[in-house]
Amino acid sequence: MTAIKTLDYPAAKEFLSAGDVLVLDCRDIKDYQSDHMEGALHAHDGLVESLIMKGDKARKILIYCYSGHRSEHLTEFFTGFGFANAVNLGGGYSTWLNGQQSPVH
Repeated sequence: MTAIKTLDYPAAKEFLSAGDVLVLDCRDIKDYQSDHMEGALHAHDGLVESLIMKGDKARKILIYCYSGHRSEHLTEFFTGFGFANAVNLGGGYSTWLNGQQSPVH
């Protein structure tokens, strides 16, 4: 098993602030369409396959799902293919929403 990096809300916000981060939402399409992180792409099979085959393995990638479990597996998948800067959002989208609503950013 490849070790993956999981970020909490403050660390994820800092990771994103550095710029040029590919954000992947691996929730189902209906949830992605109803709401998602700004700039996030839906991580459907075709996109994932394309990124694995042709993607920049040095690019920073933040992956999230509902609660952080499915995205953990997808992060492990990317890391296994040599994507050194793929990270998982711990707690998933619900953690992101809670962090955005918190008065302390």
